[in-house]
Amino acid sequence: MRATTSVRVAGLFGLAALAVVGLGMTPASAPDDPAADRKVALITGSTSGLGEALALDLAAEGWHVIVHGRNVERGEAVVEAIEAGGSGSAVFLPADFASLDEVRGLADQVRSQVDRLDLLVSNAGIWRPAEEGRLESEDGHELHFQVNYLAGYLLVEELLDLMEASAPSRIVKVSSVAQAPMDFDDVMLEQEYTDFHAYSQSKLAQIFHAMDLAERLEGTGVVPVSVHPATIMDTRLVEERGMAPRTSVDEGVEAVLAVALGDDVVAGAYYRGLERAEPHAQALDPEAREALRALSRELTGR
Repeated sequence: MRATTSVRVAGLFGLAALAVVGLGMTPASAPDDPAADRKVALITGSTSGLGEALALDLAAEGWHVIVHGRNVERGEAVVEAIEAGGSGSAVFLPADFASLDEVRGLADQVRSQVDRLDLLVSNAGIWRPAEEGRLESEDGHELHFQVNYLAGYLLVEELLDLMEASAPSRIVKVSSVAQAPMDFDDVMLEQEYTDFHAYSQSKLAQIFHAMDLAERLEGTGVVPVSVHPATIMDTRLVEERGMAPRTSVDEGVEAVLAVALGDDVVAGAYYRGLERAEPHAQALDPEAREALRALSRELTGR
């Protein structure tokens, strides 16, 4: 099990401490309810890789972490590691993002578990091998589009009331420097499919949503952002694709925590590592963002 990065990334503890003050966090106590008097974070896709590392780091700073994934054994192992650390607390809630019904069920479980949500990190994602060809979700949507974007869109929309009630709060979309424009006549890539385009357009869609949320939530205290954490980190996804890692999960953790907890974060902005950057030009097109917004509402009912 990976040790937390709090003691290994120079200066990160100081950043987290300052940010905790900025979010109004008070020191955690040890009440009967593990989530009482703690900040609460939901991190999707947190049974391995970047998500797991984020869960461990936030718990080490006293947060209550809702761990999410599909693999119950790995999820329970992350919870056990957090509880063994003695600083934070955690619960594992399973859901398969290839099913929108399971996403709705996850939102119901979150609401039943906690009465606040200070941070939602939309990290769950896939990049399936090219040889598998085009795959569809249980709901009949191109699989990358649903798992990487649509499920996260729906989860945020389902939990937005809770996040507004918990403000100041943050929504972090873990996107990518790999971004491809969407053809709204073939968003599901039924005509022309490649695994890279499927992955890349789903990551651009996340940026669209963060920008839209920033406009809708202005003045509420909820700050949505998107971030490319690091390029080809040493994660399970990279390993499964047979790629050689270029960066470490620690670098990704630092970037995500900077936008999740930092004081000078711009709502709706896209960050590349620790720096603000320009996303693909399509994200700046109001008509494209409206088209995706309308499609997302049609497909999810939200």
